[in-house]
Amino acid sequence: MSGDGAGRAPARLATAHPEPGPAAMTETSATASLARRADLPLAGAIVRPVKGLSDRLIAWWFIAPTIVLLLAINIFPLLWTAYLSFTDYRANQPGREIKWIGLKNFDRLLHSEDVWGYLQVTAHFVCWSIFFQVLLGLGLALLINRQFKGHGFWTTLILLPMMLSPAVVGVFWRYLFQPQAGIFNYIVNFFVGAGDFTMIGDVDLAPWAIVLVDSWMWTPYVMLICLAGLRSIPDYIYEAAEVDRASPWRQFCSITLPMVLPFLMLAVLFRAIENFKMFDMVVELTSGGPGSVTELASINLKREAFEKWRTGYSSAFAIILFVTVFGAANIYVKAMNLVKQR
Repeated sequence: MSGDGAGRAPARLATAHPEPGPAAMTETSATASLARRADLPLAGAIVRPVKGLSDRLIAWWFIAPTIVLLLAINIFPLLWTAYLSFTDYRANQPGREIKWIGLKNFDRLLHSEDVWGYLQVTAHFVCWSIFFQVLLGLGLALLINRQFKGHGFWTTLILLPMMLSPAVVGVFWRYLFQPQAGIFNYIVNFFVGAGDFTMIGDVDLAPWAIVLVDSWMWTPYVMLICLAGLRSIPDYIYEAAEVDRASPWRQFCSITLPMVLPFLMLAVLFRAIENFKMFDMVVELTSGGPGSVTELASINLKREAFEKWRTGYSSAFAIILFVTVFGAANIYVKAMNLVKQR
């Protein structure tokens, strides 16, 4: 009995703790392998590039149509104009042989008294219109910046001329300047008693008429830029100036004007470029008359190109105007950057 009991005890122990078989060992090794794989970093799977277009190539696909369009609209006409400026090409004679004449067109332009006269008229218009626009625009910006009652309504009313087309403005003011039915002439005759007063028909007053109309139209533009500069000045600077008992004029000269000056110079740059190529408003207002006292360089360029059909000559004129504006703008931008770095 005792021998049988002793013999059966190891059997029961073996049954309670069985040794792992081949299937159990396979399952355990698979679980351990999965655990090791789970602990591996996933960087390789994330960094692995996806087959297809790269971000750089996709960006170029989006930019390419715009670049092609800019080249077709801006660069090609400029290069074609530069080529025609060295020839005697006439657009109304397409079958005519184009002759290369070198710098003859530029020589004729630079030695022409009429061309220098047109440039003088353009300079008069650009300088005086910018002067009045800066003066009035800064004054209106200082007034609007005070946040008085109803300033929103007056701001909208002041901005209306800027929203009109230059051609429409020219036609509108031409009727105002009419000697017989013009309201402007009626007001002048009422207060001054000038008789048959005419603004656009007088040789001395016509250049000032285009300055007046352009200033009326674009002063709100300068006002907006100056107003943005005024709103960017922190209030604590004025508070510190008041603590130091600085007068309003001293605050304007030491705080307002220096901090608004970069914005003001930016407005001058934009308006100078636009006024230098002004065409539609002056054509509708005076057509360059009386005589040629209001004939800007752009108007004369149009007449040479599309009335006299001197395409090569007008192309040279266009290149001279482009180089003048481009060079002056670059010098001005460098000066403006120096002002900003003060």
